Amino acid sequence: MGFADVRNLIFVSAVLSCTRLPAAAPPNFVVIFTDDQGYQDVGCFGSPDIRTPRLDQMAAEGMKFTHFYAQPICGPSRAALMTGCYPMRVAERGHTKQVHPILHEREVTVAEVLKDAGYATACFGKWDLAKHAQSGFYMDLFPTRQGFDYFFGTPTSNDRIANLYRNEELIEPATEMATLTQRYTDEAIGFIRTNREQPFFVYIPHTMPHTRLAASERFRGKSSRGLYGDVIEEIDFNVGRLLDALEDMNLADNTYVLFTSDNGPWLIKNKDRADGRLPGDHGGSAGPLRSGKVSTFEGGVRVPTILWGPGRVPAGSVCDSLASTMDVMPTLAALAGTLPPTDRVIDGEDIRHLFHGDFDQASAEKTYFYYLRVHLQAVRQGRWKLHLPRDKEPAGAAPFSRNTHIAAADRVGFAEPFLVNLQQDPGETKNVADDHPHVVARLLELAEHMRDDLGDFDRVGRNMRFFDPLDERPARPPVPAARKRNR
Repeated sequence: MGFADVRNLIFVSAVLSCTRLPAAAPPNFVVIFTDDQGYQDVGCFGSPDIRTPRLDQMAAEGMKFTHFYAQPICGPSRAALMTGCYPMRVAERGHTKQVHPILHEREVTVAEVLKDAGYATACFGKWDLAKHAQSGFYMDLFPTRQGFDYFFGTPTSNDRIANLYRNEELIEPATEMATLTQRYTDEAIGFIRTNREQPFFVYIPHTMPHTRLAASERFRGKSSRGLYGDVIEEIDFNVGRLLDALEDMNLADNTYVLFTSDNGPWLIKNKDRADGRLPGDHGGSAGPLRSGKVSTFEGGVRVPTILWGPGRVPAGSVCDSLASTMDVMPTLAALAGTLPPTDRVIDGEDIRHLFHGDFDQASAEKTYFYYLRVHLQAVRQGRWKLHLPRDKEPAGAAPFSRNTHIAAADRVGFAEPFLVNLQQDPGETKNVADDHPHVVARLLELAEHMRDDLGDFDRVGRNMRFFDPLDERPARPPVPAARKRNR
């Protein structure tokens, strides 16, 4: 190479080093989080009587997750999604492990992570992290104080009423609940339209199908599954409206939409606490999975999950790998080019490889731990799930020790480790521990490590968080006094 060639090469290199190619725009995110929707309450997950054409289309154009986990009840599930952590780990106001966590202000939410990365952030629906109450909650823990630029929704569950807020202003006490599914979607579409020139994170934690159930006139009385089916079919329609709006605004090619549920079906709302199937049942169905909400059987925590992202999420794909709501924060952070908090333990993992269909990159050692309240009850790795020995009415599950939310047949204890092969026995009926002692030993060891790290009903783990000063770190998880009601 001659001097002229070298000089030209240096010149070209200098030009390239000074020239910045336009960076790809950060992707947008929409997370739709229904309340108490069972694993089988979507057509593409096997529902025989609830019509969900838009969710089915969403799965056909994207990815269906068949082993995606939430937590057994509402508030803990929201804490896990927002923080990327097991609810047992997060700090709560007053150092008390509430049934529904009162999230400490120093916990960092996914909205805060994305807002710091330049995202417009909004929440439309049920919050449930500032106290499980429609009044008397902590306004300084409202979504607007936890990373969201905008809030349109209700403080907690709609057990009796739903008070509707815009940001921090009460605009409709005891609002008409039949309108909420459509109105949340209207507001979300409006926010997206206003903020479409910048990246956005939209979180839609629907009030429904938590009871009390309500459907608008357009959907009321239309489903063969009764009012519960009407509610799900209205949610399905509004998911379609949202996807259509993204298409119309030319945002679909740079937006990920994740649809999932906060826990399994609320069986107490069904006749004889059975899997929901009758038109009069106001609870859902877990289909082939055992039990439902307020349970660490699969029906309580494995939830129907669909991911949509044209051009990035492979169409018609099915992910059988283990994943959970705790993976949402680190994954969205990575996709946005930022990081989750690095000054604390985050239980979730970056699962971009699953989002993009690279299933061979899934770790065979990924483990999920099943907590009910402050009690570690089971552990899963791969196909294997081990129910740990426990009493029929375990003290660590209080106020659900005598669990009236589930069928009597599922209110069981285990004198010995109960090992299930979930691939062969999704209904968790057969103990195969004697045939696989090495698997039992490995899962027991993992459970013991988690007890040391996070804790159990009889101990506080070394990485359970308490942000406020303590005279002495508690030896056991601090729980409130027993209450008469176990909502």
